[in-house]
Amino acid sequence: MSDEEIRALMSAPGNDRLTWNTPLSEAHAAQLVTACAPAPGARIADFGSGWGELLMRLVEAAPGSTGDGIETDPEAVGRGRRLAEERALADRVHFHETPAAGHTEGGYDLAVSIGSAHAWPGGTPDALKALRAAVRPGGRVLFGDGFWEREPSPAALEGLGAEPDDFGSLLELIRQAEAAGLRPLQVTVADQREWDLFESAANIGRGERWALANPGHRLHAGVTEAVDARRSGYYGGYRGTLGLAYLVLGT
Repeated sequence: MSDEEIRALMSAPGNDRLTWNTPLSEAHAAQLVTACAPAPGARIADFGSGWGELLMRLVEAAPGSTGDGIETDPEAVGRGRRLAEERALADRVHFHETPAAGHTEGGYDLAVSIGSAHAWPGGTPDALKALRAAVRPGGRVLFGDGFWEREPSPAALEGLGAEPDDFGSLLELIRQAEAAGLRPLQVTVADQREWDLFESAANIGRGERWALANPGHRLHAGVTEAVDARRSGYYGGYRGTLGLAYLVLGT
């Protein structure tokens, strides 16, 4: 039995139930696009873009704008390029299969990074500094990152495979953005329904649906075990403890 095969079966890019790989509703996403306010002809970059759904929404909101999706996962890049073709955006949205920290092009009107701070060696502080450097004077940044809604219990830390200092409070996250020279224009957080729907559609739901459809498969036991572990980690651990904040920031 291969852990790699199980992870591939449960991967986010191959999951058509996920619009984006983050706890986010359609209404919340629309609010973020409005707050980012990309102007016609804007240049937009998404660092750790996944398959670029949010990037494409931002490009669609601004006539003549273009988007660069920076992503190392080839499966996500492939899905993104297919989506761009289907939506007639292939000439406006381009994917670069390169690490976020390695993309040094600047002068963007909007830089985005959702849940990808780990792509920079120094984590959140380095990510915020890099995003600030990527935008022109007067540009905007959309940054999504985790924070502790409350002090994490041992069960929450175990469920996430995390340490207490991996995240701070929401105010601490805002202060980190300010320290990077960014000013908060809008701060929202994923609500519990967004989290529950995301977890249900992501690894837990995808693995469970696959296991029900493939009862005799050699990977069945391993997938079921992985689903049970994720379910226990979420409902018995970090649900209501780990938050995800979306910061729209000005320069």
